[in-house]
Amino acid sequence: MASQTWALIRRGLSRTALQWRRSLQFRTVVSTLLLTALAFAAVGAFLSNQIATGLYEERFEQFRAESSNGLTEVEAIFSSASTTDRESTTQLVRDTLPSLEGGGADAARRYVLAIVPDQTTDVYMAPFGSDGLLESSAIPQTMVDTVRNGDDQYWSATSIKSDTGERVPGLAFGTKVTLPPAQTEYALYLIYDLSSMQATLDYIHGVIWIAGTLLLVTIGAIAWFVTRSVVGPVSHAAVVSEKLASGHLQERMDVKGEDEVARLGASFNHMAESLQDQITQLAQLSQMQQRFVSDVSHELRTPLTTVRMAAEVLHDARANFDPINRRSAEILYNQVERFQALLADLLEISRFDAGAAVLEPESIDIFQMVRHVIDGAQPLADACGSELTIISRETECIVEVDPRRIDRILRNLVVNALEHGDGKPVVIYIASNPDAVAVAVRDYGIGMTPLEASRVFDRFWRADPARARTTGGSGLGLSIATEDAHLHGAWLQAWGSPGKGACFRLTLPKLRDSVLKVSPLPLPPRKGGVPERPPVGTTPESLPKLHTMVKDSFDAR
Repeated sequence: MASQTWALIRRGLSRTALQWRRSLQFRTVVSTLLLTALAFAAVGAFLSNQIATGLYEERFEQFRAESSNGLTEVEAIFSSASTTDRESTTQLVRDTLPSLEGGGADAARRYVLAIVPDQTTDVYMAPFGSDGLLESSAIPQTMVDTVRNGDDQYWSATSIKSDTGERVPGLAFGTKVTLPPAQTEYALYLIYDLSSMQATLDYIHGVIWIAGTLLLVTIGAIAWFVTRSVVGPVSHAAVVSEKLASGHLQERMDVKGEDEVARLGASFNHMAESLQDQITQLAQLSQMQQRFVSDVSHELRTPLTTVRMAAEVLHDARANFDPINRRSAEILYNQVERFQALLADLLEISRFDAGAAVLEPESIDIFQMVRHVIDGAQPLADACGSELTIISRETECIVEVDPRRIDRILRNLVVNALEHGDGKPVVIYIASNPDAVAVAVRDYGIGMTPLEASRVFDRFWRADPARARTTGGSGLGLSIATEDAHLHGAWLQAWGSPGKGACFRLTLPKLRDSVLKVSPLPLPPRKGGVPERPPVGTTPESLPKLHTMVKDSFDAR
């Protein structure tokens, strides 16, 4: 039961915290109520203290004057009495003390007559109320000692029992008197019942708290109404903004009145109309550009095919040319090949832009695909002087992908790593978890800055603004790789550091319809999980042995 109660309390607190973070109106109203409550508590405490102090001081002066007169009068009667025996003295006390009882100064007054300690005589004690004795414990011990040792009139705050048996505040005044015939000393106390004054204070406190509560509720309602009139349009603007962001460009705010909020709504609508016009223009321009690229690419295929055939004929017959024409034939052949690759990339991009790209998934081993890419890139690796290495603690991982597109992504990443690796080793890391598999291509070449890594997937972007490098393709390879990754619901991410190399990581879901949550590999791969540096002397021929070695090292850990 207690655990359920705590669970409900925690749930309520979490909901309140969530509402506090999300609702400006809730924060404003709650803050207003809290600050108002604090201010009211401070003002109420001050007023209560001032009222109680003023009422007490006024009553105290009245009580003090009455008690002084009464005690002085009784003291004079006892001093002038000439009784000679116990009975007459007792009768004198019974006849005199009742005159001290009554309702003086709007408060009930009682008395106590008690012998001063260390004397042997009878004790006379007046009744408390009409049918009981006032207990001597109503007199504080400090006052008893003060009266016994002094000869003046003294006072002290105390508490007494009311008719209902409850303890109520009181005020005691006392002095020392002597009774004949033996001039025995007695302590005479007058006690005022302050319950009526306390009831008055309680009533005033109740009125203050009721008025404060009503005032607090009223202020809360006013704050809610005022903040709603201000926050409501802002919330509406937020909803309209979200709809605009989701593509509903025709959404507008309702404008009412001519105040600041209305002007805000009108300005917002004007901004939305301007954005809609600009976005529409940009969309039309983008469609025109895409259509232009697609049309030009298709129109160029036929003449380019003809030019390529002529270039191939010239290239095959270059042995019969003089050196100048031979070199021209070679340059023509190479540039036509490059032009054809660019045209193929443009056609592929136009398919993505038109939404015509379709996946043809099948189950395949990712290691088989990586080895196929390495085999195709081995001549380039030999020409660059780089070694290609696979590092993984696994030897097989089946994924559901489009082999043609994934092969294109991996080939693009490996070729880029070789071209920018400055002849240093290129490492391919592979790791998986129950939901995904990741392939990271790491080189240790020129590297790139974080800004360059954020733009490396843009179309036609190159790190060298002068475009003077002889390496690199059309500038669309990584853009096409990104689109291929998106078709699979995969992640393609880049990291780089100048002088330390770069790393591209492809994270694929194992099943086509699954959603990625985390990549099995960090970016870049760190030492400790899988090695960050390749083992010396590893080659593609030693991959099976290397797989076993790395797997054993992981098992040992």
